[in-house]
Amino acid sequence: MDTTIGSVPTASDAAAPPPAPAAATAPREATLGRHLARRLAEVGARDVFTVPGDFNLTLLDELEAEAGHGGVRLVGCCNELNAAYAADGYARARGGGVGACAVTFTVGGLSAINAVAGAFSENLPVVCIVGGPNSNDYGSNRILHHTIGLPDFTQELRCFQTVTCYQAVVNNLEDAHEQIDAAISTAIKESKPVYISISCNLPSIPHPTFSRHPVPFFLSPRLSNQMNLEAAVETAAAFLNKAVKPVLVGGPKMRVAKACKSFVELADACGYPVAVMPSAKGLVPEHHPRFIGTYWGAVSTPFCAEIVESADAYLFAGPIFNDYSSVGYSLLLKKEKAIIVQPDRVVIGHGPAFGCVLMKDFLHALSARLKKNTAAYENYRRIYVPPGEPPLSEPGEPLRVNVLFQHIQKMLSANSAVIAETGDSWFNCQKLKLPEGCGYEFQMQYGSIGWSVGATLGYAQAAKDKRVIACIGDGSFQVTAQEVSTMLRWGQKSIIFLINNGGYTIEVEIHDGPYNVIKNWNYTGVVEAFHNGEGKCYTAKVRTEEELKEAIEEAQGPKKDCLCFIEVIVHKDDTSKELLEWGSRVSAANSRPPNPQ
Repeated sequence: MDTTIGSVPTASDAAAPPPAPAAATAPREATLGRHLARRLAEVGARDVFTVPGDFNLTLLDELEAEAGHGGVRLVGCCNELNAAYAADGYARARGGGVGACAVTFTVGGLSAINAVAGAFSENLPVVCIVGGPNSNDYGSNRILHHTIGLPDFTQELRCFQTVTCYQAVVNNLEDAHEQIDAAISTAIKESKPVYISISCNLPSIPHPTFSRHPVPFFLSPRLSNQMNLEAAVETAAAFLNKAVKPVLVGGPKMRVAKACKSFVELADACGYPVAVMPSAKGLVPEHHPRFIGTYWGAVSTPFCAEIVESADAYLFAGPIFNDYSSVGYSLLLKKEKAIIVQPDRVVIGHGPAFGCVLMKDFLHALSARLKKNTAAYENYRRIYVPPGEPPLSEPGEPLRVNVLFQHIQKMLSANSAVIAETGDSWFNCQKLKLPEGCGYEFQMQYGSIGWSVGATLGYAQAAKDKRVIACIGDGSFQVTAQEVSTMLRWGQKSIIFLINNGGYTIEVEIHDGPYNVIKNWNYTGVVEAFHNGEGKCYTAKVRTEEELKEAIEEAQGPKKDCLCFIEVIVHKDDTSKELLEWGSRVSAANSRPPNPQ
């Protein structure tokens, strides 16, 4: 009898005797754990970031056993939060593909949940796998360890329900493959995290449904409603073609909509100037001939906000307008001038709105209907003044942050990727001009400090063809520092710039207080302790431009095969003017008095 999932029954099958018990008929490799490994590998999640615990040990055995058969590798992490951050970074490196982590019940899951929430906010399909209680304990009224002491095993599940798009609790073998497949396929369809709990006694048990060659995933493609699409395109084309100086602005949801190429196609066709929202940096090629920079209200790239806000029509593709991206709700935009294109919806001015219209289809169709109009870009060219260079440093002069980023700019290429931590690095990295093919990531919607360390691990593990350059503040680094040891263990070659300015600078600018000052560490000493003579590591502590140059030359030359950690010591008040402006406006938004009752 053919037990392949989805196989066509034959005449001989119809007359076959009832099957023997599962364990007697299924081959040894047809276990739940190995099925999960094969499914993850099939969707590209070939590295699973793990922290062992007594509820997931058998599961990890089975995942590991499939490694030599085209399955997954286990990347052991220092804690569950970092493992989930790494899965986030891994998904980003794969263009919004699947990342995965595996942790233990409740104590592991609730540690990982902060990072899973961040992945939810950023539309990343992270699969969070948890080793759950023994299947015999469900309904037994027993109290288990790793719980809050109640005979209720649903606490973790209930917590994950609000930050995942699908939850599977696998506590029997009969429908395990269906639950696993449904969870992974939903993560891909929705581009959101999912939660899979697997009872600790099940991963190593064979079952006929866990075929060695399961039916490949097939996801029904999402399609636009053709009538709505045509109506939306016709209305938008009329709206834009009558405008005198229209502009295009790309937003972060272009990634989840798989619409980046369609956006560039539209930009090529229409002649409008092209800007991006800050969280969309890296989604639009900055070498485009009409790229004018980042639109971020009062802290935009110079001359970008003037062009966008003076336009008589603007098309925003996949925007997110929150208090951070709107600089405390201070953008000078008018709704009646805007076309807002979301992944499956188009709104023109105050209306009409067109549902069931995919962004990529809309942008592609619109590109053929617009008249070329370069008026706004010509205005930009008239007012544009090239940025100045930072003044030369005197010998021995303390290093300035703008000089640091001038040197980071020179390091960028198609073979590099920038990861910017929450804080002043947000603003300094926005000023970098990305060469064609250079990756760029930061977590603007969720803004969890410490995210970048785990994300750097995951990104570098997925993008072997790129060297990651991470810019991390000292306060953020203290939250998740230990994952540098995992980078060393796996032979990664990232370059980490640790910007030591003595505290939580971004929070100082929003609301200062003594709590924003942190204990100073010997950061290079910490990394050398992690190194402990195992793996390849280079560290440097720099205070001047001369020392910075030497460190970068080492990192790109003799130490190019090492993990390079460069601690950059700068003055605590050496802050970008953009952060000062942004912080004051966000602070004002946060400090609004209650509305009168």
